[in-house]
Amino acid sequence: MTDAPPDRLSVNPKSPYYDEDVLRRDVGVRFNGQEKTNVEEYCVSEGWIKVAVGKTLDRKGNPLTLKLKGKVEPYFRQPAEK
Repeated sequence: MTDAPPDRLSVNPKSPYYDEDVLRRDVGVRFNGQEKTNVEEYCVSEGWIKVAVGKTLDRKGNPLTLKLKGKVEPYFRQPAEK
């Protein structure tokens, strides 16, 4: 595993961008210079994040999300295990 977070990551286990090993290291996301704690998915190369909108759920029981465009900076809050 590298010391840089992946280009795209999702917290939804049904997503093809879900990676449990990476999520175990507690990935944080800065969006336009502000720390975001409700990010469901992000993509650095395309410059967007999907954030949960309150506690609202869609008809399949997934959180309702809003896509925001801007500068995305993911980072690891915990160091890599040796």
